[in-house]
Amino acid sequence: VLKQMNFVYYRLPHTQQVFRGVMSKEPEELASLAELNGRRGFVIAPFAPSDDCPILLLDVEWEPMELPADTMAEASLVDADFAKEQESYAIDFENFHAQLRDGTFSKIVLARSARLTATEDVSPLTLFARACRRYPRMFVALFSTERSGTWLVATPEVLVRGRRDEMRTMALAGTMRLTEDQLSFDTEGGSVSEADIHWSTKNRQEQHYVETYIAECVEHFSDDFSVKGPSTARAGDLVHLRSDITFKPYSMDVLGNLLNALHPTPAVCGIPKDTSRDFILRNESLPRLYYSGFSGILNPDGETSLFVTLRCMRMEDVSDENAAPRRFTLYAGGGLLKESSCQTEWDETEAKMNTMRQTFKK
Repeated sequence: VLKQMNFVYYRLPHTQQVFRGVMSKEPEELASLAELNGRRGFVIAPFAPSDDCPILLLDVEWEPMELPADTMAEASLVDADFAKEQESYAIDFENFHAQLRDGTFSKIVLARSARLTATEDVSPLTLFARACRRYPRMFVALFSTERSGTWLVATPEVLVRGRRDEMRTMALAGTMRLTEDQLSFDTEGGSVSEADIHWSTKNRQEQHYVETYIAECVEHFSDDFSVKGPSTARAGDLVHLRSDITFKPYSMDVLGNLLNALHPTPAVCGIPKDTSRDFILRNESLPRLYYSGFSGILNPDGETSLFVTLRCMRMEDVSDENAAPRRFTLYAGGGLLKESSCQTEWDETEAKMNTMRQTFKK
């Protein structure tokens, strides 16, 4: 019997159409990304697959739907453990930053979470609808299975998108918060241009690391690829540096292998990849679970659209999409370089968590 808490909804960036997935069986659990070769479905992959946190492949029939009207109250999120979270982050930061000072890594990503309580009842479906309305440029998804729990995602980062004749990925790194006049950047009639956004050397360097790594990964699967950028890309009230990498894959039969090579990208992990991932798994205070994994549509015969699971939150005690959870865990991370400071990086995670906080407002 299919359990009630299995549900999935999504909307692609720059589109209006929302889809609801109808599942006829339980999600399939996979141990490695290579097992996705030749497969299709909705994928929910964690940062690092494990027995507790498997890769899930959902066999789904999609039906278009209208977003529900927003009849629910606005809510605030209360953080009872703010001081404790800050203290824990400072300890992690010192531990991670020491590795950069010693030259063990050239970049490593440190993530944190915040456990929050909502002041009013708001259903998962309402939060999804608000995210769709608020973030037209992002991939927005709401999914729930017994194994993954219930997650809302509104992410700007493509892992891989496209069809047989052309696929694309991106190197997205570097983060700045838009303030005051800058909030008109990349809006209709806005007076702020890309030339008005000034990036630090630290941000540019971080983005260059990510771009180089991803281009080298793609090279193993294609001899026909190009890199364009970096340019400034908006995501909510934040901007990032983004390079677009387009390529024609040798074969669509090995998409799982390509995903295995790309994930986790240096934008969520570090350089070198394997040793930084191992260090993160051993030393980071929080289990990342499905945060900084990826999710979306896998279809080797048609359109594949997979996105890195950033700007997300986990909802606790959800029985269905109209239930009203009160407890939420928000996740965010940032790329550390030798030049990074603890306060600046903490502020960046707060700015990123704001993407999910905003969904509690109408």
